[in-house]
Amino acid sequence: MNEFTLKVEIEIPVHGFTVLFGPSGSGKTSFLRCISGLERAPEGFLQIGDETWQDERKGIFIPANERKIGYVFQEMRLFPHLNVEGNLRYGLKRHTPQNGNFLFSQIVEIMGLETFLSRYPRSLSGGEKQRVALARALLTRPRLLLMDEPLAALDTKRKQEILPYFQRMQSELNIPIFYVTHSLNEVLQLVDTMLLMDQGKIVAAGTVEDVLSHPDLGRHLGHTLVGTVLDTTVVRQDKEFQLTVLKFNAHTLYVPRRDVSPGDRLRIHIRAEDVTLAVAPIEEQTSVLNVLPAQVIETRPSVEDECKVDVKLDIGCHLLASITKKSLFHLNLQSGQNIYAHIKAIRMAHEFD
Repeated sequence: MNEFTLKVEIEIPVHGFTVLFGPSGSGKTSFLRCISGLERAPEGFLQIGDETWQDERKGIFIPANERKIGYVFQEMRLFPHLNVEGNLRYGLKRHTPQNGNFLFSQIVEIMGLETFLSRYPRSLSGGEKQRVALARALLTRPRLLLMDEPLAALDTKRKQEILPYFQRMQSELNIPIFYVTHSLNEVLQLVDTMLLMDQGKIVAAGTVEDVLSHPDLGRHLGHTLVGTVLDTTVVRQDKEFQLTVLKFNAHTLYVPRRDVSPGDRLRIHIRAEDVTLAVAPIEEQTSVLNVLPAQVIETRPSVEDECKVDVKLDIGCHLLASITKKSLFHLNLQSGQNIYAHIKAIRMAHEFD
């Protein structure tokens, strides 16, 4: 915190995941440490509900051990001399046996640890250890859960194994969660609210869809992340052509076949650089399967000397395209003009890591 001033003002959601996203050194971990009480902001003020944990103007600072916070790190930090049950029951030491046993059974079932209780940390995979670490944090009945890159040390396969447990935890437990990650995969699979940080400040806050689709945030996100996030529903499998058919509102999208079933919901990401524009659909003269009618909202130059065109689809969704100034000149695009967006690639959440 000596290199920048951490300046954050945010209202915590009452449930669900809020992700802290941004480049290394942007202040994400420092933010969590201030919330937890492990670090004291010189001019800090922190209120959780009706409890004030820090108010430097009044000399109030509640130490970390008195804040009801669960903290899950990248390193699992399990006790090697205790088996899984022993590690978990460590988090129950402040509860009565009756309440503790009920909570223990509930958390063990949510995290899928029923068959692991007698095993020791040395016999667990990285993903299994992280599930135990998270379960132990939940057993302390935290008012707030902080997760600092909990999956960073895991490979893609292990991440995909543990994410469903995170999703279930989110849906069944009413605990606000701050989640630090560099992984867009984790953002898309877990998160609805996104805080983009840079140089100690929150430069954008809102839904994942709103933050990732804002063209001016490319310098903070990286141009390869700027694009459109859509929540779609699986309609059917096209067995003849090995495609999965998706719907969002009135539109149909085709992606290479995935192991999903009709009715499943899939969140997809369309990068701005994977969208090309045309004044006519030319469906029979292109290999692009996904061609959508759209309307131009605005055009603006980007810092990379390109022109990003924010395209509003006819159903009201926003689609971002990145084209060159030369293409803009030749197409003569104007606000309000009806055009066609050709989507060259669509990525599912798990395809980012």
